[in-house]
Amino acid sequence: MYPEKPRSNWWYMLPIFLGLIGGVIAYFVIRKDDPRKAKNCLFIGIGFAIIGIILNILFAFELSQLDNGFGINV
Repeated sequence: MYPEKPRSNWWYMLPIFLGLIGGVIAYFVIRKDDPRKAKNCLFIGIGFAIIGIILNILFAFELSQLDNGFGINV
């Protein structure tokens, strides 16, 4: 096992802004120094990816129900 060296909490910003890819990058960079924080970054990235997929599905469903003209006469 590797010795734990605490890493900065700023690593959580990577999965927050880049989603799953940021979580994977953070995981592989800090996994040997702080495995707990690395797993948390990975889980945050997975969570944000799932939330993004759900929101995209919901928005796509709502957009398909809009009228073609949006009530505007051109």
